[in-house]
Amino acid sequence: MRLALTGACIMTASDGVIQDGTLLTDGRTIAAVGADVGVPEDAQVWDARGKVLIPGMIDAHTHLGLCQDGVGANQSDEDEVGDPVVPHLRALDAINPEDIAFRDALMAGVTTVGVMPGSYNVICGQPAAVKVVGRTVEEMLVKAPVGMKIAFGERPKGVYGALKKSPMTRMGIAAILREGLVSAQHYAANGKGPRNLRLEAMVPVVRKQIPLRAHAHRADDMITAIRIAQEFDLDLIIEHGTDGHKVAAELSRAGVGVVHGPWLKTRGNLEQSGRSLDSPRILIENGVLTAFSTDHPVIPIQNHRMQGMTAVDHGVGPDEALKALTVNSARIMGIDGQVGSLEQGKDADVVVLSGPPFEAATRVEGVIVNGNVAWKHESEG
Repeated sequence: MRLALTGACIMTASDGVIQDGTLLTDGRTIAAVGADVGVPEDAQVWDARGKVLIPGMIDAHTHLGLCQDGVGANQSDEDEVGDPVVPHLRALDAINPEDIAFRDALMAGVTTVGVMPGSYNVICGQPAAVKVVGRTVEEMLVKAPVGMKIAFGERPKGVYGALKKSPMTRMGIAAILREGLVSAQHYAANGKGPRNLRLEAMVPVVRKQIPLRAHAHRADDMITAIRIAQEFDLDLIIEHGTDGHKVAAELSRAGVGVVHGPWLKTRGNLEQSGRSLDSPRILIENGVLTAFSTDHPVIPIQNHRMQGMTAVDHGVGPDEALKALTVNSARIMGIDGQVGSLEQGKDADVVVLSGPPFEAATRVEGVIVNGNVAWKHESEG
């Protein structure tokens, strides 16, 4: 079914803002978007005068479906503890589509999420990008894997230190990561011998087909991540990047993006003591590819847009804030050819807002996913 949203202010996240514009869907994808789009006779029309359209928002770092609302931490599927090197773990195999948080995401205008393994290990496993609607993970899947999760700092130190095994120090974390990368390089080069699922999972990393996605809060951990990525000629994304403002120039020179956040929370530990609400602005001003993240359930996924509002309050321009909530996350996960902006040919994932996205009074009035109206506020009929 074709759907035409007419008369709206359309914030594309890729090609500026279109006033009094029309967005036309054709089944799953966007057929046209612009100020002079004709509406076919067979199209269902949604009069969006006075409304603002933005792309379906994307959070590249969550634990939706792994840490389910109402489930205790000891029953979560987020972390596999016992071996610090578990690259063969796939978030895809543990996502529960019935996690109520997927509905929360939808009603808040978040249409795609990156689901990450936890950060208790050095090499933690493979995240996946999924839509927030679908009966099965296969129906929801956009792409997997979308990187290889690794972790620096206190998380792996604390877990394995308590077990009286390595790594107990930051030196140990770096050493174990290097060992894993060397083994993966040898496995990729030889191409013979018995199948090894752990090393097989690392081959796309050493071949630069997927990035390392490094949990790191402190500036020194980020620099260590850059150092190791450069030693092995790997692509790297920093996850969280609490101290990113301290090393923004270094991140920019290295071409390293940051999935930044969450910052609408208490400082959970000493690693986060340097947190600054100016960090998003400083990262963006230094040319760092920056996406915002809730790290759900640390910050509930329905507050994703609120992080953009806070960033705007601290000097980030609205256009850059919108990109950090949408297309930048898509770029980091390698899915920007499919989602993240309102462009012809991309999935018709659209959020209808009552007003500008970063004003406190603005509410989500409807959400379209894959060309279908997936949720609509009761007042909109």
